[in-house]
Amino acid sequence: MTPSQGDLFGEVRYNVPERLRDTMRIGTCSWKYDSWKGLVYDRGRTYLADDYLVDYSRHFNTVEVDQWFWSLFPGEIGMPKPEVVSAYAVSVPGDFVFTVKAPNSITLTHFYAKQPARFREWKNRPNEHFLSLDLTRRFLDTLEPIRSRLGPVMFQFEYLNSKKMASRDMFYDRLDGFLSQLPAGYDYAVETRNPNYVRPEFFDVLRTHNAGAVLLDGYHMPPLRKVARHGVYTAPFLVVRLHGPDRPGIERKTGKVWNRIVQPRDRALEEAADIVAEAAQKNIRTYVNVNNHYEGSAPLTIERFLEALRREKPEE
Repeated sequence: MTPSQGDLFGEVRYNVPERLRDTMRIGTCSWKYDSWKGLVYDRGRTYLADDYLVDYSRHFNTVEVDQWFWSLFPGEIGMPKPEVVSAYAVSVPGDFVFTVKAPNSITLTHFYAKQPARFREWKNRPNEHFLSLDLTRRFLDTLEPIRSRLGPVMFQFEYLNSKKMASRDMFYDRLDGFLSQLPAGYDYAVETRNPNYVRPEFFDVLRTHNAGAVLLDGYHMPPLRKVARHGVYTAPFLVVRLHGPDRPGIERKTGKVWNRIVQPRDRALEEAADIVAEAAQKNIRTYVNVNNHYEGSAPLTIERFLEALRREKPEE
């Protein structure tokens, strides 16, 4: 029998401080990286596709699934394959939790400007599935095999300029209507990549529907400490995604070999640790999802983040 993550906390390399074990889960964004051998995986082993998640779940109690995000293609909508979802379900312990990015076919207002030559007519075409409740229900149905292990379902919105969304108030109104009609029984979270949308009104919409905020450290978003001033605790849970500001730069430095820290972000890690500690004091569950592009190696960043948490002193 595969041991539970709780049984492994005292043995694994990524040991969460005891005071946070009931309020924080930490893991990576995706998991199939051979360059994590020696950090997460066995050095001398040849891994098949289904092997990675089994070993991963011996170290971490959550993971972000982003592979189903890329779904808006000319003439078709990509959906999770049932056999893949079922394989994930049987690969992890019972107390493991998946956080899942909803398909971008739901959150993109338009098709991408960059299209293969044969699909040139789809460039910037309006997406008729934007905020589609039917498509959302179809997606949630595909997740049924992992339902008992499902954490927040995250809706990620790109930077919406005025050509894609006339105003932030329009976005708030559309989001409000969408969240109000989503199927009950799931945890939903929302991420915006437009700094101009990060205002109290945005978090008010989330709070109205008991939806969680996704705080993104990376891209063009403000530092986490500034975002946190807006009152980000909108639900019993919060998602913190550590992605970093310079994806191409990190890839050049690492050569896409993700086994070392190439760009330390000490202060940003401390800010994220502050938010997690504050959330714990409010009994808010926090999911911390770490990307290789944050510092060069997600597992090593997690070590550094946990050390920052250990330096945090709980309030008297």
